[in-house]
Amino acid sequence: MKKLILGTLLCLSVSIFAQSDSAITTVFQKIKNLSKIDTNDKVVYNLMEELYQKNLQAENDEMTPEFMHKMEKAVSDTDTKNMHLLYLLLMYQQHISQAVTKGTSPNPEFQIEIMSLLENETKDVYGKIPAIIYIFKAEALDGGQKKEEAKKTVASGLKEYPDSVPLKVYGYLNTKDETLRQDLIKNHPNHWMVLQFGIK
Repeated sequence: MKKLILGTLLCLSVSIFAQSDSAITTVFQKIKNLSKIDTNDKVVYNLMEELYQKNLQAENDEMTPEFMHKMEKAVSDTDTKNMHLLYLLLMYQQHISQAVTKGTSPNPEFQIEIMSLLENETKDVYGKIPAIIYIFKAEALDGGQKKEEAKKTVASGLKEYPDSVPLKVYGYLNTKDETLRQDLIKNHPNHWMVLQFGIK
């Protein structure tokens, strides 16, 4: 029953993206109230880290059926701790996927609100913000024409994760820092983001 309720709330939360931030926060609070919060349980944190490593940090998308199975298992298991964090990440991902499928632009206000919630909640639970959150938040802010906030987010992320290729790419695009460019073309010339943005 709890799984059904969480699934319904997830679907509802994605469908309200055009509504106010308070509606998103209200739905999220309901999801959070149903979650078992455990600061010592790293399952969800490790999933975020693995998603980052396989999907963003790797030269090519290395998503495997094993990882997808691990993610599905965590989502479907009512005993998964800190499920509210995983649901926020999935809400964000589903919103992007729906926009791509429909051929429309994602709603930056929705993206920013979800990433702000995820950033704050993850920091509260784990005391640390995963690299993937810095990246997604910077993308959301950039899409919402909040360029300076996006730059600050990337800069903060690079302090925490100086080896993050996506953050280096966004850092270079924001600042045209020659040191970052040289690092990217010397050490990561075949990374999909370096190729996508034509960094040479």
